[in-house]
Amino acid sequence: MGGIGVSPCDLDREFAPQIAQLVATPPLQSAEEYYDELIWSKKLDGIRVSYSSKHGKGVCANRDFAEDDLVLKDQMLVGAQDSLNKIDCVVCSYCFRFIGSIEFQIGRRLYLQSLGGSVDGTTERHCHGSDAGSSTGCSGASSGNSNAVPQEVMMSLMDGNMSLPLTDQFCLPSVVACPGGCEGELYCSQSCADSDWDSYHSLLCAGSKTEPLRKSALQKFVGHANGTNDIFLVAAKAITFTLLRYRKLKRQHGSHESSSSLLMEAWKPLSMGFKKRWWECVALPEDVDSSEEELFRQQIRDLAFTSLQLLKDAIFDPECAPLFSLDIYGHIIGMFELNNLDLVVASPVEDYFIHIDDLPESEKEEAEKVTGPFLDALGEDYSVPCEGTAFFPLQSCMNHSCCPNAKAFKRDEDKDGHAVIIALRPISKDKEITISYIDEDLPYEERQAQLADYGFTCTCLKCQEERPV
Repeated sequence: MGGIGVSPCDLDREFAPQIAQLVATPPLQSAEEYYDELIWSKKLDGIRVSYSSKHGKGVCANRDFAEDDLVLKDQMLVGAQDSLNKIDCVVCSYCFRFIGSIEFQIGRRLYLQSLGGSVDGTTERHCHGSDAGSSTGCSGASSGNSNAVPQEVMMSLMDGNMSLPLTDQFCLPSVVACPGGCEGELYCSQSCADSDWDSYHSLLCAGSKTEPLRKSALQKFVGHANGTNDIFLVAAKAITFTLLRYRKLKRQHGSHESSSSLLMEAWKPLSMGFKKRWWECVALPEDVDSSEEELFRQQIRDLAFTSLQLLKDAIFDPECAPLFSLDIYGHIIGMFELNNLDLVVASPVEDYFIHIDDLPESEKEEAEKVTGPFLDALGEDYSVPCEGTAFFPLQSCMNHSCCPNAKAFKRDEDKDGHAVIIALRPISKDKEITISYIDEDLPYEERQAQLADYGFTCTCLKCQEERPV
């Protein structure tokens, strides 16, 4: 555990060999097989994952790409919407498409703002940017004046009893409820609801169908995450994803396979991500003096341990006990810290108000008699997108360059939570596809300082040219 003392978690000691096996870098052949199968199953024949002694994994072009070509649409392995962002945006909890209607989006947001930003009974507007170890900004619109809209009007918007002009040009999928009866997760289709249930949510649902003791334990876990750092919610989804895969494999193989080998197989998708313990790799906040670094990192570890204990109270499975060790929990959170690509989906509410603004003057004036009060009530943050954190298996293999040939960029047609990678310039077949992990326009020293958090020194062509002699 470095310089911060012995782990407070008994499972770290009891299952040390299994934990070491889980966090070890997968053998090259195993990784090649995994990525080849993933690329084949997704029909992504334009790319391949390659390996080098210098950079480890990388992504190479299997064909020529022109500037602005789509290089990759990568479905997330695990992801979650930021807790505070749920005030502003109602999206499918599985694919992250906006759902309901423009009226439903506006009415619900104004209603929650009028209550002081309540989601799932949490009324405290907690800015995660001030929390130890959080890399999440403070989301949630607060610059509007929702009180200017009568509550009965908000309810009419949410209930579908009131229509706004021209919203029929911005149709959204209908809202599908959680099969377990919780109000916190909504979906764009029964297919997404079933997929989320099978992949993660059946163990994390605190709905009416959940046994009361487990429901109470889940609510405590979620409350702690919402009050400290919602990266714990993503980590919980990673654990439930593995746990449910383990149970499925066990049903398929019966008693022919050992629980240890089944757990390794269930963990395989997550084993591919580059990991360090969260409290060892999280960047030291600017307001923490270097002399207090050890104390800061111990506090981060203790925070994670508190979260883990609450999660164990809710979903612990003795057959998969190593998954509930602090070491594994720390490595999972560290994987998100080092590999995550922001989950962003543009808001159709923004598109709607832009459309109104672009109407011919006479039509615009007529429409704004109705829409104007709602835009004023939403305030300058009317265009907040869906935001969250996600791990994308193929995007996370892409290496950094300060002069990248590709970038993460959502086009108008990209309405869900997939990572979208676009070519910045022509990329020839067999060339490595690179993205920038940071703002590549920063000065050399600042770029290198930020990249040190990822554990490497950049030697791209730009850095070689700008490096002081």
